[in-house]
Amino acid sequence: MAESLLYYGDNLDILREHIKDESIDLIYLDPPFKSEQDYNVLFEEQNGTRSKAQIKAFEDSWRWDQESAQAYQEIVEAGGNASRVMQAFKIMVGQSDMLAYLSMMAPRLLELKRVLKPTGSIYLHCDPTASHYLKLLMDAVFGGNIVNEIIWHYRKWPSGKYAFQRNHDVILFYARSRSQERTFNQLFMERAPSTLKRFGTSKIVSGYDEEGRRLPSRTEEEDSEGVRMDDVWDIGRVPPIKQFFPTQKPEALLERIIKASSNEGDVVLDPFCGCGTTVVVAQKLNRRWIGIDITHLAINLVKYRLQDAFGPEIGKEFEVIGEPVDLSGAKALAEQDPYQFQFWALGMVGARPVEGKKGADKGIDGRIYFHDEKNGKTKQIIIQVKSGQVSPGQLRDLRGG
Repeated sequence: MAESLLYYGDNLDILREHIKDESIDLIYLDPPFKSEQDYNVLFEEQNGTRSKAQIKAFEDSWRWDQESAQAYQEIVEAGGNASRVMQAFKIMVGQSDMLAYLSMMAPRLLELKRVLKPTGSIYLHCDPTASHYLKLLMDAVFGGNIVNEIIWHYRKWPSGKYAFQRNHDVILFYARSRSQERTFNQLFMERAPSTLKRFGTSKIVSGYDEEGRRLPSRTEEEDSEGVRMDDVWDIGRVPPIKQFFPTQKPEALLERIIKASSNEGDVVLDPFCGCGTTVVVAQKLNRRWIGIDITHLAINLVKYRLQDAFGPEIGKEFEVIGEPVDLSGAKALAEQDPYQFQFWALGMVGARPVEGKKGADKGIDGRIYFHDEKNGKTKQIIIQVKSGQVSPGQLRDLRGG
């Protein structure tokens, strides 16, 4: 049995069907949100061109339609605090895209609470546009057990002239329960320069006299661990040139969360694992992990990142569930979603999906780059994925590409 698991599919279905009650120590999720850009683009060339077959796992904006209306109805009819807060949201925002987004998040948060251990924690990463709605929803689901509202502060190129530059995200840190046994490892940060100048790194002892007056601070021989970490985190973003996709989060951010709220051997779950930063960091820190994503493109990217970071032997330490394993499974995927079939097939041979404008690829779906000459010349294998019959004309077109 593999130590860790990588699931392909809808995280709501997988949570309900595969993840046991109170089996997870730590959850981190960064769900996609309505945006002018596609939050689910996993490959983008540095010259700005985009893949002809960009997958939209949940679409770049949530739409109020029959599916979201059904999700809303199910949450409301189930009763409880989540039902009441969703009804309040409908009064406030109406049958809008925001209500569709919240109707998607509500059942998933309920399932995440179910699978989280009583000693566990959940970190919900969200855009400030939706953080206030999600905080109310989290209060309803987790009984108001908020631990911190963390501000992740970063710098980026300025944009806009009529408002303060938006340089932060919100991370809502909630506990499964008020148990005193909740896992939390205190982290520390460096002292302020003025404190270092006066006291150095020595442990500072202070107190009050019998009349309540503050006594002068003094130092002890042993060194201090530092200042207890606060809830404003200055961590740089992933530079665009190093990003697998535009909303990729830095490993340092996930390291801080995983170190604080889990121990070695614990299970870390990311139900929107995207390019896999959570699972890569969890693996580095000797945690078991479960990653879920609805695109084969993401699943393949996670596998590549793990192999790049830990070598080919890492494949023995995790299991991929939900991918086709035989001809009938491949046929079923091709009929269900040709684009997903294409990404799965490219992943099977280690090919990168081709980039470029639609119609400009001459039938090329993927490329494999390699070197087999001493002069270091880069060569490539071009690939076209077909799920049915192949005609001579298609072969001629591909050969000309």
